[in-house]
Amino acid sequence: MRIAPLAAFCVALALTAPGYAQTPDTIVLEDLTWTELRALVRAGKTTVLVPIGGTEQNGPHMALGKHNTRVRILAERIGRGLGNALVAPVLAYVPEGSVQPPTGHMRFPGTITVREETFRQTLESAARSFRLHGFRDIVFLGDHGSTQAGERDVAARLNREWSTSATRVHAIEEYYRAATSGFEALLKTRGYRADEIGQHAGLSDTSLTLALEPRLVRAVPHERPAPGEPSGVEGDPQRASAELGRLGVDLIVTQSVTAIRKSIESSKR
Repeated sequence: MRIAPLAAFCVALALTAPGYAQTPDTIVLEDLTWTELRALVRAGKTTVLVPIGGTEQNGPHMALGKHNTRVRILAERIGRGLGNALVAPVLAYVPEGSVQPPTGHMRFPGTITVREETFRQTLESAARSFRLHGFRDIVFLGDHGSTQAGERDVAARLNREWSTSATRVHAIEEYYRAATSGFEALLKTRGYRADEIGQHAGLSDTSLTLALEPRLVRAVPHERPAPGEPSGVEGDPQRASAELGRLGVDLIVTQSVTAIRKSIESSKR
């Protein structure tokens, strides 16, 4: 059977036309067009979560982007728990120590630092952008200890400036506390030691990453570093597991959602 020329042309066009995506089921700002974002804000999604990570060494067994990946995934889960929130791009460059001489994590290849002033200016500029576009509650979620003071100060300064405005900025320290001291306390009730849980790249840190993005974790080395050679690990990740990490993830999400709602409610009074 012969196909008419017009029909053949239509078939060829269908086979070669680009496949256009439908509007995705997402709360991630980067995945939206500007008109889709505008429609969501007008429909009531007026809270934006600003995930703050950091690019730093995480021992010989965890990738440099641990904080960035972790806060991105957790922010999305927290946003869905809130129901009216969108998630901004992750801020991956934060204060990590000095360059000359190198201090802290800057002693290890791959760590990226910025000046405290630069970090705070970036946060402030992002908040001003979100306010312009109709967001009424701007929420800082910092996965890194070095960012907590800056988040508090920027939020306080903008809230003073915007005292007569409907827009408020919230520095949610409960997020970081749940991931650190909160998760540590939970692990201790299960028999894990403080020196094993650790403060950086130890059991708790590694377990959280295994639960959220296991591809970032390599085999944990059993041998100790040579004398005088830093490992970048504070704690012992040998018994880390995704199962333990999921306990921490639930704690972080639950406590963060509660703290954000409380902060927003208090700001409206």
